[in-house]
Amino acid sequence: MTEPQLPQDLLQREQDFHDQWASTIDVDGIRVLDYFEACTAPENRFILKHLGDVRGKYLLDLGCGAGENSVYFSKLGARCVASDYSPGMVEVALKLAEKNGVVVEGQVVNAMAIDYPDNTFDIVYAANLLHHIPDPSVTIREMHRVLKPGGKMCFWDPLRHNPVINVYRKMAMEVRTEDEMPLHINLVKEVQRQFSSTKFDTFWLATLWIFLQFYLIEKVNPNKERYWKKIILEQDRLHPMYRRLESIDRALKHIPGMRRLAWNLAVVATK
Repeated sequence: MTEPQLPQDLLQREQDFHDQWASTIDVDGIRVLDYFEACTAPENRFILKHLGDVRGKYLLDLGCGAGENSVYFSKLGARCVASDYSPGMVEVALKLAEKNGVVVEGQVVNAMAIDYPDNTFDIVYAANLLHHIPDPSVTIREMHRVLKPGGKMCFWDPLRHNPVINVYRKMAMEVRTEDEMPLHINLVKEVQRQFSSTKFDTFWLATLWIFLQFYLIEKVNPNKERYWKKIILEQDRLHPMYRRLESIDRALKHIPGMRRLAWNLAVVATK
């Protein structure tokens, strides 16, 4: 595939940022199961519900980060490729896999021009990737291309519509890249046009109170700790509060227009 023509400095900024982050990651502190099974991981719980059995499936973890996803799915019996535009992150993912006693393949991949043939994978999974892509629709098309007929694409990413979370983003500029852009909810319509079936939901409305508690009450510096990591690391402590607030979220999402105000969107689509 021909790479889209994008400013090289943008690509380099993304790669440098994530390589630097990778250099600080301690794989011994990563609890893989929590990223999919914690109460504060509703996006991945939704994806698991609609993904089905992954045993024996060939899975591309696109934008693998530290590799939690590849390791988790490998433990469930999938054959995983941990891919990222950051060589540093791919290296961390391979170290995490070794620590957890599973084998994954590592590849440096541009998500806008995935270097695999058509109809290669049973599953393409992407977590917190698309908002780093200048045109997410390009990556959606690429994920569709490399999926086998009947294969499943799943992703989750932040949305741009909630004013509270947008204030947080402006405060936490040191722990995010300068070029990233949260998604518009209408991206779901594009997925629906390309895929034979699409399931989606949004998460974190009233539950965003936890972010306010971190900042206003616990005085957690958003540029020193990544709140979206902290909610996973401290899920045991947050469990009672989160579950109460999640019940409010379920009610709020019945109100027209409220789903778009959530923090994150999760999608599972079948080719």
